[in-house]
Amino acid sequence: MRIHKEGIATILITFFAIGLILLLINSYFPSQTIFHFIFYFICLIFWSIIILFFRVPKRDIIIDDNKILCPADGKVVVIEEVEEPEYFKDKRIQVSVFMSPLNVHVNWFPMNGIVKYYKYHKGKHLVAFHPKSSTANERSTIVIENNNKSIMVRQIAGAMARRVVCYAKENDKAIQGEQIGIIKFGSRVDIYLPCDAKINVCLNEVVRAKKNIIAILQ
Repeated sequence: MRIHKEGIATILITFFAIGLILLLINSYFPSQTIFHFIFYFICLIFWSIIILFFRVPKRDIIIDDNKILCPADGKVVVIEEVEEPEYFKDKRIQVSVFMSPLNVHVNWFPMNGIVKYYKYHKGKHLVAFHPKSSTANERSTIVIENNNKSIMVRQIAGAMARRVVCYAKENDKAIQGEQIGIIKFGSRVDIYLPCDAKINVCLNEVVRAKKNIIAILQ
């Protein structure tokens, strides 16, 4: 496991901010009490959570063009047929994975192909499991095409998330299992699949990126 480059500044700023707070507390209240040690413990837990949030686990995959790998850690909160209005403008099966603040927040390409479309949208910060978050929240939309099959991956910022980082650009080569980007602090990823795709996950199933197979393309 390593720490994502997007988290280095946040981790250091948090470390120095906690250090400053502790310095001030000990300046005004130098006598050590049980409350001091409780606060030290809380600060340690908080800083540890910040570090864990930016962790990048090492996971090996077997590349398969017909299998759509899960792009994010979390829980499946949506599996339904919807009308996709941004790019496809037709019916698609939407599978959504909600990431809590304790999940890994790095996102990965679910299949090989070419990035045919990319767009960043400014937006609101509704809770990520809100039905309107897919179209109202800050988000990045990526469409990947391979062998005349196209899927969409949408990174969505949640109520706590304030930044969507996406490395994909139009005409880039998408490599299954390589990083798309990261969403900071609580968020969601939507995958839009062809209607004939065989869905391989269940509602409320806990999934892991690059390990669970979301769907199999026909």
